[in-house]
Amino acid sequence: MAIHACRSKVDSLNLPLQERVSHEESHKNQLGMLKFSSTFFLFITLLTSPLTLGQSYDLVINHGRVIDPESGLDAVRHIGITGNEIITIAREPLEGRELIDATGLVVSPGFIDLHTHSPTLLGQYFQAFDGVTTALELEVGFHPVKDYGSSIRDTPLINYGASAGYVSMRMLEKNGILIGDIMGSPSPVGWKGWRTAITNLLTDSDTAMYASLYEPTNPEELRNLRNMLEASLDDGGLGIGLPLDYFSAAIRETELQMIFSVAAQRHVPVFVHIRRGIDGDPAGLREIIKLAKNHGTSVHICHISHNAMSNLDLFLSEISEAQSAGVDITTEVLPYNAGSALISSAVFGRDWQTIFDITYEDVEWAATGERFNAQMWEDYSKAYPDGQVIHHYLKEEWTQRAVQEPDVIIVSDLMPMKTEEKNVAPHNGAFSKVLGRYVRQEKLLDLNTAIAKMTLLPARRLEMYAPVFRRKGRLQQGMDADITIFDPASIRSNATYQNPYQEATGIIHVIVNGTPVIHHSSQVKDKFPGKRLTTTMEVGQSIQHSSKVSGAAPM
Repeated sequence: MAIHACRSKVDSLNLPLQERVSHEESHKNQLGMLKFSSTFFLFITLLTSPLTLGQSYDLVINHGRVIDPESGLDAVRHIGITGNEIITIAREPLEGRELIDATGLVVSPGFIDLHTHSPTLLGQYFQAFDGVTTALELEVGFHPVKDYGSSIRDTPLINYGASAGYVSMRMLEKNGILIGDIMGSPSPVGWKGWRTAITNLLTDSDTAMYASLYEPTNPEELRNLRNMLEASLDDGGLGIGLPLDYFSAAIRETELQMIFSVAAQRHVPVFVHIRRGIDGDPAGLREIIKLAKNHGTSVHICHISHNAMSNLDLFLSEISEAQSAGVDITTEVLPYNAGSALISSAVFGRDWQTIFDITYEDVEWAATGERFNAQMWEDYSKAYPDGQVIHHYLKEEWTQRAVQEPDVIIVSDLMPMKTEEKNVAPHNGAFSKVLGRYVRQEKLLDLNTAIAKMTLLPARRLEMYAPVFRRKGRLQQGMDADITIFDPASIRSNATYQNPYQEATGIIHVIVNGTPVIHHSSQVKDKFPGKRLTTTMEVGQSIQHSSKVSGAAPM
């Protein structure tokens, strides 16, 4: 272009004056058109560029205090989301199709609950209002695991998933009873199942289910159970769920060896409710640690304070010693001083008043809040074997000690929420309670540590064998857009034992897979972006849009 311009100027000197003027004007017009064309082209390029402000992202969160426990980020930042992926975390405000102003609010990874029993519309609703974006049934698990959450499959508000439910397999093998969906009723399978159903009609559930609750397995049953376990893990079960305490009289050493052997071979953890002895007895914990050492099995001890009770320090110490010895062992705490179980649970068939160091008056009927006496206990045990009781047996200092312990994960242990006409323990406010009471009011934890216990730590517990969790529990570029935005000055749990069906205060926005499900503290209508999470999901399977935007501001 420069050579052509020089030649044009030289040639013009040989022209007559009138022609020279005309030639120069023509040249100026050409340059003007060239400038106009370049400017127009630049304008069109910017207009259609993916970097254009206002068209870069599907969703933008501006001006929030962004806390990422893995990188240590704790600063005001601006997040751009496309599909269900975090595209950028920038220092300057962003533009997008939908904007959330998070001024004065904390922007956290979505909370991951490893221990819930409520894959229902009601359960998901109240967990979302507690900031939970992923709710998992890992203690008890489910069988068949691929059918878990059937009542929410078409309308999942948040992510969900389950471990391979071993005791459900045991009940199927020993008694022919398929537990099925939590909103339905157990179903008889084969002649064993119909025999159990008839026995239950003629006698009671404890007699009908005697084989599952009290009898050891024979070699054939053990082989069948192993095959069921392996098939369930093939179907994506998130580890093995083992509520051992409820089947303490039935499950013997040989059966446990099989379970831990399968877990070790498949590189998945056992989520175990250990056998419980008299208040503070560590025998159940030591049994599991020994099995984990012998087989090289990963283990997760459910609700540590509810098992350890007055001997919590010893339990925590022995877990720490096992970790130092190379055992992959973790634990959790729910921030409540009571337990909840069926009145027909095996533990209540033992000397439960000595085990828990409580009396009838310390137990309430979950549905109504009535406190028991001896006669009421006898009557309700016979008339309502499937009814839930709440037994108050922990001290607040035990709960606080476990909440403060480093690397102890926060969980809810939410009981099944089927209808608001039937009360359950108010665990649907677990995460808000920790943030409101133990962080803000009592200052037992700093905010960043508490968030890590609800996000990063549970993600790390799962990610080694379930790769989808490598993208959860973090706020970083390329991570899944599961995000909880809350007001640290007002967040609190409102659920009580008398009225559990109350949303938490201070949960302002909840985003699941890039889609808001809670917006300005109200549920977004007709949005159900949750997914069933399994071990067989590839990391990219949860991503709808994987487009990258270059030029992201450094963190």
